[in-house]
Amino acid sequence: MKVGVAADHGGFDLKERLREAIAGDDHEVADFGAYELDPGDDYPDYVAPLARAVASGEVERGIVICGSGVGACIAANKTPGVRAALVFDSFSAHQGVEDDDMNVICLGGRVTGFELALDLVRIFLGASFKGDERFRRRLAKISALEKEKRG
Repeated sequence: MKVGVAADHGGFDLKERLREAIAGDDHEVADFGAYELDPGDDYPDYVAPLARAVASGEVERGIVICGSGVGACIAANKTPGVRAALVFDSFSAHQGVEDDDMNVICLGGRVTGFELALDLVRIFLGASFKGDERFRRRLAKISALEKEKRG
């Protein structure tokens, strides 16, 4: 699977470690930055390009990381077609994909340790959307909200 990763200074170290680990799992990884640790950088500068890549299909899934994960999640969800969620547990990592077609996982570099983050990412990447009628219906309603917002 082609996976995008992005992080600001608050998630830089975790992004680097996750990037290596998932590449070792035979995923193709596209790194949207940051490419060096800069305490003055801003997560939207890295998250927005990744979110656009997910929405366009350039990458299948995305991993975004900031200090808490909250800001990166907010930024990612501003792009129509992105369904991002801040995840701290294994159930949400797979259920978000299976039921809600989550395509971006958000993590907090200052609150989630590497081993847990790697487990969550592997669960997220291994999950598939179920596609049941009720789930498709809900996604259509979300898509309508996105269109309403643009109009």
